[in-house]
Order: sequence, then structure tokens, then C-alpha cells
Amino acid sequence: MQHPQDFPVAPLPGHTGWWLWLPMLLASVACVAALTMESKTPPLAAWLTVPFVLLVGVVLAFALRRRAIVLDNRELQVKATFYTKTLAVEAIDLDKARVLSLEEHTELTPMLKTNGFSLPGFKAGHFRLRNLGKAFCLVTDRSRVLTLPLRDGGLVLLSPERPADLLARLRELAVPAPRR
Repeated sequence: MQHPQDFPVAPLPGHTGWWLWLPMLLASVACVAALTMESKTPPLAAWLTVPFVLLVGVVLAFALRRRAIVLDNRELQVKATFYTKTLAVEAIDLDKARVLSLEEHTELTPMLKTNGFSLPGFKAGHFRLRNLGKAFCLVTDRSRVLTLPLRDGGLVLLSPERPADLLARLRELAVPAPRR
């Protein structure tokens, strides 16, 4: 029995938080402006839109912080905002796994969000790629992405701080233990 091994996720680009909060703040300001321009006194329910918009922003900000890659007993667990993917090491085709740049391999760029969370510089959840393949993503650094093809035809794209270390550890676990 092994202890769970954490592989830190590459940090988010600095601008990602702005892409979350700027629309929330603009929506709040627009709501307040619309409510104060009314000639009649707006109902209390209308004023509740502002705290509701800010609450949505807080929930999304907390979700954005939920990012983890853990290897535990021959299982890879990826936590990405509202999504979690658990894979047995045997389900990954490690002979085809690579660390690459999405700037160079644009066909693997997550394009269409099918069930995910997406901000500039951040992709989490289920996506269709530019080549129309399906992938589960936790991408925070497009320059160093670990691509893990699955034996069932899917793909997992990850951005650990040290992708080569995670790939080496996965390959180490894939080697059958010697029999005694």
C-alpha cells in the first residue's frame, strides 16, 4: 500500500482571475445603475440581484481553486473545479503519452466546452479538441501539457508543474512487479 502522491498543478496565469471578476463587477454595476435610474422604487427582489451576482463570483472563485493531481494506489485522480476524473494506470496508453506544447500541437487545443469551466489561460472539465477528439482537461500552462491517451480512445490533458515527473511515475507504476 502506497501513500497518495500529490503532483502540484502549474500555477494559473495572473490574468485569469481578472477574467472571472471583471464581468461579475460590471454586471453588479449595471444592475445598480439600472435600479437607481428607475423612477419608481424597485422591489426588494430586484436589489437581490447584486448580492446574487457577487455570490456566483465567489462560488466560481472557490471552484477555480480546486485543482489537484493525485496518484494513489495505481489510480490517477484529477480534480478540476467542479469535475473529477479517476483513472486506473492500466487505462492509460503510456507508450503514446507525451509532454508537449499546445502552441505547437494546435490540433490538441481544447476548443468546444461540452461540460467544463473555461477562462483565458484555464480549461477544466470535458472538451472537444480542435481535431474533434474528446478530452478531459486540467490545463493551466499551454507550453507544457502532459497528454495521456486512454485505451478507450479518450484523452486527458494535464498541466502539472513537472509533467515529466508525473509521466515517469506513471510509467514506473505500469511496469509489472517481479513475481516472487
